[in-house]
Amino acid sequence: MEKINRSNSEFSNRLPIKIVQFGEGNFLRAFVEYAIQKLNQNADFNAGIAVVQPIDKGLVNMINAQDGLYTLFMKGVKKGEEIQEKELITNIVKAVDPYASFDEYLSLAKEEELAFIISNTTEAGIEYIASDLPTMQPPVSFPAKLTVLLHERFKHFNGAADKGLTIIPCELINYNSDTLKEVILKYCTDWKLGQDFVSWLLNNCSFHNTLVDRIVPGYPKDQIEEYNSQLDYKDDLIVSAESFFLWVIEGDDELKAKLPFEKTDLDVKIVEDMQSYRTRKVRILNGAHTAMVPFSLLYGNETVKETVDNAFTGEFINKAVFEEINETLNMDKQELASFSEEILDRFRNPFIKHLLSSIALNSISKFKVRVLPSLTGYVDIHKTLPVHLTFAFAALIRFYKGTWNGQSLPVNDSEDIVSFFDGLWKSDDYEKIARLTLQNKSFWDEDLTEISGLIKAITIALEEIDANGIEAGFAKFQERIK
Repeated sequence: MEKINRSNSEFSNRLPIKIVQFGEGNFLRAFVEYAIQKLNQNADFNAGIAVVQPIDKGLVNMINAQDGLYTLFMKGVKKGEEIQEKELITNIVKAVDPYASFDEYLSLAKEEELAFIISNTTEAGIEYIASDLPTMQPPVSFPAKLTVLLHERFKHFNGAADKGLTIIPCELINYNSDTLKEVILKYCTDWKLGQDFVSWLLNNCSFHNTLVDRIVPGYPKDQIEEYNSQLDYKDDLIVSAESFFLWVIEGDDELKAKLPFEKTDLDVKIVEDMQSYRTRKVRILNGAHTAMVPFSLLYGNETVKETVDNAFTGEFINKAVFEEINETLNMDKQELASFSEEILDRFRNPFIKHLLSSIALNSISKFKVRVLPSLTGYVDIHKTLPVHLTFAFAALIRFYKGTWNGQSLPVNDSEDIVSFFDGLWKSDDYEKIARLTLQNKSFWDEDLTEISGLIKAITIALEEIDANGIEAGFAKFQERIK
């Protein structure tokens, strides 16, 4: 078969460049390009994307070899129904390597219709590097590269107000846009780029914090023959993703007018403050993941899907989410319920094998951020302990013993945490193990022994887990703490 490109397909026309995108990896191609394609199809958005390779090595040559065309496969479960879709993505106009052709990179600043900057350069990408200079071709950091591009646009269009850009980073850090803006302004000072340019940035460009959510396994190398069999062309850039899609962007009515996602069926929320959505994701999706890992591994499951499909562990997670975690979130209850159902559908996705052992890394710090606020929040509201989250907490402590029924457990944490539990589990005094763990402020940033009844509940749970296992132990635990 022939490799897909614009000369051997019906997509010979190239769209005007309205978006410069930093990052050419799987996530952006399965997320942003897909979203922009929906806008082009449903809202006459007519936007082409110029992709910039943010580091020295990347996919620019492969993308250009296919004229920006590639196939996105989306698979998942929605309300119990399996979904499988594929779409040829057609909106990448060109890919640029600033390390190989810096002039071509700078020329993007001069594009008349350019309106947006979008990025995903990994969590480490939004960084300040003091040694970056405006004379470097290119500077090392992404914010420095972007500062150079913005300054070039400012100069080329003589500071025209209508040539400002809308900047939407997708890096997985909280307040990603605020952080990016802060670093750019620091370069403006370091490089003495002038107050006129700073004023143009502040008054004519807009920066928008975001939350992105879609699992993107990427190139399906283990099933590539199966994927290729569905195509009548050769595609070296196939990308696979789950069907679920959520993009939350902080913005106002002006941004909604610029990005008319209401004309599509995508779940894109443009809101004044996205923190409640971030909290929802961290508490429900990430919290359920973290809560399930120890007790589900001790039960005998290996994957997230097995956990939610199993009668006992599935009901446990369901109740932990719907009856305990959601109770602590100050959002519309119906919206929380719908989101939670979607999360459980994602956990059931038969096309993604998500090993519990692979998400066991740094479980103590994850529990503190993702689960503990739900546990303490429930106590604050109901003046009693949440049964499932408390038992999950005990299972976490038992997990860090490192062995279960003569087998090693996939404990993966910093040396000081592993060492703490190694010493602790030399004792068989469950009350002491519970008390010393709960009062360790280096773990939790607070003394959890001050929560009424928690030492006793964790002690009982540890006793029952070791005496009766997870399922029978949980039943006994419920009886004893009534």
